Amino acid sequence: MPEQSNDYRVVVFGAGGVGKSSLVLRFVKGTFRESYIPTIEDTYRQVISCNKNICTLQITDTTGSHQFPAMQRLSISKGHAFILVYSVTSRQSLEELRPIWDVIREMKGPDLAAIPVMLVGNKCDETENREVATTEGESEASRWGCNFMETSAKTNHNVKELFQELLNMEKNRNISLQLDSKKSSRQKLPGSNKIKEKCSVM
Repeated sequence: MPEQSNDYRVVVFGAGGVGKSSLVLRFVKGTFRESYIPTIEDTYRQVISCNKNICTLQITDTTGSHQFPAMQRLSISKGHAFILVYSVTSRQSLEELRPIWDVIREMKGPDLAAIPVMLVGNKCDETENREVATTEGESEASRWGCNFMETSAKTNHNVKELFQELLNMEKNRNISLQLDSKKSSRQKLPGSNKIKEKCSVM
């Protein structure tokens, strides 16, 4: 186990303008902004409980620019899990993920098989502007050996589910998010797909 075993670090990569910050802000704060503000690097923290221990889900929202390769490599070296985001309205944004994936593969080496990675097609609400079919995203993910999901930060489609699924993929620690904190009555019921330890957003 790494020294900071209380932290679980998720790193979000993708080209500029694909909606990385929008996905993270929608998940952490429940907000969505229409305007585009380029990110250098932001980190958001969410407290989760895991087997009665307090853990911190640390989400690093990286720059979409290629100007900071050292920061990119540092984020990869520290990351426990990765979300690779493209926009379904931009084929170019999917192609721009390939070199990032190559660096992750190179740096993580044989450990990569045990690391949760999700390829994400964001902006799936923009059906008229779609350039990348769902099946194309799925086949790219299967080539890379990672999971796949389409999301919309704008309509909040699959946003919490994305982070939940990513944490479910973690094999070394049993961690998960509680999808709906409002439905407190459901929390007391044993979940049908519950794993050994249940973690929830506090």
